[in-house]
Amino acid sequence: MDEIFGDFSDVGFDISPSFGKTDVYEKDGNVIYEIELPGVTKEEVEIKIDQGRLTVSGETKRSEEVEREAYFRIGRRYGRFHRSLPLPADIKDEKAISASVKDGILKVVVPLSKSVKERAKPIEVKVE
Repeated sequence: MDEIFGDFSDVGFDISPSFGKTDVYEKDGNVIYEIELPGVTKEEVEIKIDQGRLTVSGETKRSEEVEREAYFRIGRRYGRFHRSLPLPADIKDEKAISASVKDGILKVVVPLSKSVKERAKPIEVKVE
């Protein structure tokens, strides 16, 4: 692996999978997905629902091209991104799913027919 990424170490390329960090929580009968998409506009993101999954994809581009040798460190990510997350089984109405973007956070709201807490069933743990 060092041979593959060795050329990038001198300019501090960040190759960690940091783009699209996500929080998922329930609030007011909805499951809410908050996905970090810094610098991404609504025109650059595509949201789909398919086979029980929420898929967010798009592409980020540099605003101006700079020669690689001019960088001291590269930590921002550019290029295609793709994030696929499971949806709850009992969505109230797929047409009622909404999405908005503010301050680099994509927020997708999925209305539920039942609260996750209502569906939760405790499992007894036995000592053997």
